[in-house]
Amino acid sequence: MESITIGLVLLLAVVLSGTVARFSPLPIPLPLIQIALGAAIAGVTGGGVKLEPDIFFLLFLPPLLFLDGWRIPKEGLLRDKGVILELALGLVVFTVLGVGLLIHWLIPAMPLAVAFALAAIVSPTDPIAVSAISARVPIPKRLMHILEGESLLNDASGLVCMRFAVAAALTGTFSVFNAVGTFLWLALGGIAIGVGVIFVVMKAKELVSRKIGEEPGGQILLSLLLPFGAYLLAEHLHCSGILAAVSAGITMSYIELRGKALATTRVGRGAVWDTVQFALNGAIFVLFGEQLPSIVSGAARIVTETGHLHPIWLLVYVIAINVALMALRFSWVWISLRFTLFRAARRGEEVRRPPLRLLAAASLAGVRGAITLAGILTLPFVMNDGTTPFPARDLAIFLAAGVIVVSLIVASIGLPFLLANLELPPELDHHQEEDAARVAAAKAAIRMIDGMSDAMGEGRTDADRYSEIGARLMAYYRQRIEGHSKTGEDAETVRKLEEAERRLRLAALRAERDEYYRLGRKNKIADDVARKLVREIDLLETRFTI
Repeated sequence: MESITIGLVLLLAVVLSGTVARFSPLPIPLPLIQIALGAAIAGVTGGGVKLEPDIFFLLFLPPLLFLDGWRIPKEGLLRDKGVILELALGLVVFTVLGVGLLIHWLIPAMPLAVAFALAAIVSPTDPIAVSAISARVPIPKRLMHILEGESLLNDASGLVCMRFAVAAALTGTFSVFNAVGTFLWLALGGIAIGVGVIFVVMKAKELVSRKIGEEPGGQILLSLLLPFGAYLLAEHLHCSGILAAVSAGITMSYIELRGKALATTRVGRGAVWDTVQFALNGAIFVLFGEQLPSIVSGAARIVTETGHLHPIWLLVYVIAINVALMALRFSWVWISLRFTLFRAARRGEEVRRPPLRLLAAASLAGVRGAITLAGILTLPFVMNDGTTPFPARDLAIFLAAGVIVVSLIVASIGLPFLLANLELPPELDHHQEEDAARVAAAKAAIRMIDGMSDAMGEGRTDADRYSEIGARLMAYYRQRIEGHSKTGEDAETVRKLEEAERRLRLAALRAERDEYYRLGRKNKIADDVARKLVREIDLLETRFTI
């Protein structure tokens, strides 16, 4: 009963956070509001939720990472795959070495292996936090795609580095050969399992659907279970469950292009996943806020462990680690850019050099979040002997929590300043691509209507009626072809007219819906009839508001 109550309170806090964010005169990111609400809940109840890292990983990360992989634009991933891999792999190792040595130098009481473990878990950026920041701070699309791609892939590299550092702390030994082999098994195995699970399950689903039909509710529930299945199977085989969930989502996006699902399934599935994403994203940061008071309450003991006498040193450590993370990230991005420009020059290509402010924005946008929180909480309590406490565990947890909060605050304040009035290379214009797709789809529709109307009227005395209906529908599609075949100023004029038509249609649909509700309130139509008619209007309105 207590667990259910806690879950309901978390969801209520998520709902309230959205309301507070809308009323706030300042552009405060939603995660910071949710963290504050979580801390307030812990203060009122006298303590936070006891967070089990393994359960946290299982409940929150697979569905969110699966959805990010499912919906991330593949064009951006493929176009900037080199940059993304450099950030997701090279930058993580670079950060682990640099920040790990810095932490050990700042806090000699923390063993070098534990310092490396802390550096490893604060090295991955978090896709959930990045998405939350972008909701209030307009980040250029291409940069956002790079950040999302990086954050989806660097979780595995950061967690693997942490695993090796913890093993070194427990055993006192480290093998580079074993580390490389384990990393390859974790990464490649996780990716293969994610792809395999989706391919096998979707093939089986299609076979069943062909025989007995498709039930939308069951298909939506199946889509919710898939990330958990991929994650659990990968973890059971000692592979990366995180990469399994991500690769499963990316595979799902390609499987979906086959168009086998019913329209009702796709519409319902999209609505369900939007709700799941909103609820889990918010609950993660509310839970983090609930953990903060208990983490901060141990500050006095932590300060004693570090050998200093004043708690202000905790803040100094957190700021120093954040500065180091941003400096190393900026250096890596700058060096990577120089190599990219050098290779382009050797190929004779002309590449526009991005402004320095954009590089600084890319450094600030490396926000930490759920992965860091859950990962640091997996540190063991005791050494291998079962009695000796794991060195500096509480200190590492406090510093990781501080890095998360400070990275969110710095990104929220710094990104609007860095991106304001920034001249950027023009984004790819997809209007022509979209128009061409609409024209091709309209031509396919005309061919289908022409053939089907003839077949429906064949041998019937009222065949002319079917021909008339077909002609009317084909006229609508021909009008669409004509409108989307224009270029230049004519195309812009068509878009303006379409926008005016859209606004008029929305106003008309809302008037229809209001009338249906009025008739329902006066008992002029039955409740089920009113619901049916309103649903029709809702679906039409959704079409014009996407």
